[in-house]
Amino acid sequence: MRRERTALINEAYLRLVGEDIDWNSRAHFIGLAAHVMRRVLVDYARARNAEQWGKARNRVEMHEELAISPQQLDEAAELDEALQKLEQEKPRQGRVVELRYFGGLSVEQIATLLEVTPRSVKRDWALARIYLYRELRPQGLQIDGEEK
Repeated sequence: MRRERTALINEAYLRLVGEDIDWNSRAHFIGLAAHVMRRVLVDYARARNAEQWGKARNRVEMHEELAISPQQLDEAAELDEALQKLEQEKPRQGRVVELRYFGGLSVEQIATLLEVTPRSVKRDWALARIYLYRELRPQGLQIDGEEK
């Protein structure tokens, strides 16, 4: 797992240094880094899926060290789609998910970056997880004879 994280960080770093960005603050850098990590995983997942179906147009180079299972890649692409919907409705909740899931930050770190209380971050995280669960669960799941 450590090798996978290192490869992800390296790929994100390569994308970040390729941009001419004027960093406003530490929070700006960390937020952008989490977003870039998300994009790396999602781009790789989409490119892999497109290749499987013979529709690859833009190949995304990824280092072989990032040994992520095909299931995890599919989940990353599905999560990104659901997360985009969440970001449209609740931008801060979407940001919390991105920083926590893709950036690996703690509740306290996210609270500092977003300038809110840890309690607000915990609430946003809980509500976002419920939203994403509903978006990602299998459609038409039957439980006790009724559709959930």
